[in-house]
Amino acid sequence: MEDMGYIIENDVITTALTSQLDAMSEHVKVLYRSRAVGYTWPAPYTSEEGSPFVEIQLADGQSLHTRLVIGADGQNSMVRRSAGMKTVQWSYNHVAVVATLQLSEPTENNVAWQRFLPTGPIALLPLSDTWSSLVWSTSPEHASELLKMNDESFIDAVNSAFWSSEHHSDFISSAGSLLRSAVSFLAPSGSSTRQLPPSVSHLGDQSRAAFPLGLGHATEYVRQRVALIGDAAHRVHPLAGQGVNMGFGDVASLVHHLSKAAFDGQDLGSTRHLLEYETERQRQNLPLMATIDLLKRLYNTKQPPIVLLRTLGLQATNALPPLKEQIMEFASK
Repeated sequence: MEDMGYIIENDVITTALTSQLDAMSEHVKVLYRSRAVGYTWPAPYTSEEGSPFVEIQLADGQSLHTRLVIGADGQNSMVRRSAGMKTVQWSYNHVAVVATLQLSEPTENNVAWQRFLPTGPIALLPLSDTWSSLVWSTSPEHASELLKMNDESFIDAVNSAFWSSEHHSDFISSAGSLLRSAVSFLAPSGSSTRQLPPSVSHLGDQSRAAFPLGLGHATEYVRQRVALIGDAAHRVHPLAGQGVNMGFGDVASLVHHLSKAAFDGQDLGSTRHLLEYETERQRQNLPLMATIDLLKRLYNTKQPPIVLLRTLGLQATNALPPLKEQIMEFASK
C-alpha cells in the first residue's frame, strides 16, 4: 500500500511557497507586511453588468483594484464577512493544545498515533526521526491546566495520556483480540505486527499553544468577484487531519477553473466558472465534513456498546486493505 500521507511542518510549506513566488517575481508581486482593512464591492457586485473591479483598501492607505478577490484569510475571514456571505457554525466546546515534542530516542518515526480519551483525542504526528507534533483535543479547563504546566509536567502528562491504562477496558480489549485472531485466520496477510507509540522527552521552545475547536461552513463559496478557499470556506475538527487537505483541494479546483476561464478569454471574476468551482468543492467537502463531525460525536461518547462497536469497526477497517484504500482515495480528493 502507498503511504497514506505526509506530515509537513508549516515552515517548510511556507518556505517552498515563498521560493516559488520569488521564481515568479516577473509576474507576481507580493506585498509583505500589508493588511487589508476594507473592501469596496461593485454595486451590485452580484450582477454581471456591475463594475468589473473590487477596490481593496490597505492599512498604509494604498488601494488595489482587481477583478477577483480570493478569500484565504481563515475562519474569521474579513473577505467573507465584507461580502455578506453567511456561515453555518457551532462550537465543540473543546480546545486543541498543540506543541512540538522531542522523542526520548531516535526511531523510524513514520507512524501517526492517535488515542481517544474521555476528554477528547490526542495525536502525535511524526516530523522527523527525533521530533513529532502534538495535537491534544480536550476540555477548556484541562487545556488551561496543560498550558500552565511547566515543561517537565507537560511531558509527563503527554506520556501518561498515551501509555496509561486508566481508561483501559478488559472486555473491549478481549473482543478486539478475538477479531484480530479471526482476521489473521481468514486472511493472514491482513494483519500486521503491533506497534507501540514512542515516548517524548522534551518540549520544543515556545511551541505550546491552543485554539478553540468547532465546525463552520460558508453557505456559498463564491459571488460575483469573490471566491473563498480553505478555512474561510470551511472549518473542521482536527481529529481526521483533513482541514489543510480540504484547503489544498480548494486551491487545485479553483486553479483549474480559473485557468480554463483565462484560456477561453473569460472574465476571471464571473460567477459563470466560479460556480463550477463551488459545486465541485461542496460536493467533496460536505460529505467529508459530515463524516468528521460524526466521528467526533462517536468518539465523544463513553457508552460501552458504542465504544465496543467503534473499536471493532476500526480494527476491521485496518484488516481490509481495499476498504482502507477507498477511504484514503476519498479523503485525498
